[in-house]
Amino acid sequence: MTVERNPLWRGVAVALVTLFEADGSVDVAGTARHAERLVASGVRAVLVAGSTGEADALGDGERVALVAAVRQACPGVPVIAGAGGAWAGPAAELTAASVAVGADAVLVAPPRRAGDLRVFYERVVSAADGRPVLAYHFPVVAGGAVPVEVLPSLPVVGVKDSTGDVERLLRLLTEWDGAVYVGSSALVSTAGMLGAAGAILAVANVAAEDCVAAWEGDPAAQLRLVGPHVAARTGFPHGLKRLVAERFGTSTAARMG
Repeated sequence: MTVERNPLWRGVAVALVTLFEADGSVDVAGTARHAERLVASGVRAVLVAGSTGEADALGDGERVALVAAVRQACPGVPVIAGAGGAWAGPAAELTAASVAVGADAVLVAPPRRAGDLRVFYERVVSAADGRPVLAYHFPVVAGGAVPVEVLPSLPVVGVKDSTGDVERLLRLLTEWDGAVYVGSSALVSTAGMLGAAGAILAVANVAAEDCVAAWEGDPAAQLRLVGPHVAARTGFPHGLKRLVAERFGTSTAARMG
């Protein structure tokens, strides 16, 4: 399978939080409004229902509804849907449902017991109906590993790596020709300087402007991200939800933790 590995976007994307009502129901409209204001603040793409969005606590119908609402609210930027699953079947089904409501791409972590990664991603790519598929490597949090040496054999256009591992980032950039997106806000300036395609960041929910500035090489902005980076990782997702609420007056309700 021949894969054109051109980046869907370059620069900072937000790994969007999912907002909930006090009763625990998904605030679809509020989440879409939050995405809209982040795009106005400079983010170049929006990831919906990823690990930052508490994907493990969402039903497939909720995830698809969020993708549809964010797609409508943010017409000028790519919308990427988190679409992992315990095996290829549900991952492919969620992928197909997400692209049917307007997702421009999907981000998919392999299962913890994936077996043949190529076969898994081929099934997802088939379901994506021509939309780009990004692999997701963050095995501490989501699914299994995507080894650097395996990536060239996979039919994916890019990878999001949220480990914060600088050595792995260097290997990705030198051993593979796909689009590399970092998921750690500690590496934004480094990734931009080294020529990565972009960054998909949880901290962009609350500090989008500094994320963009750090990507563009502003060292002071990168240093300012340290505080929210640490706070967002504390008692996830509650630390991040509190930061977003303090700035934007949103709900701190969460399903996880």
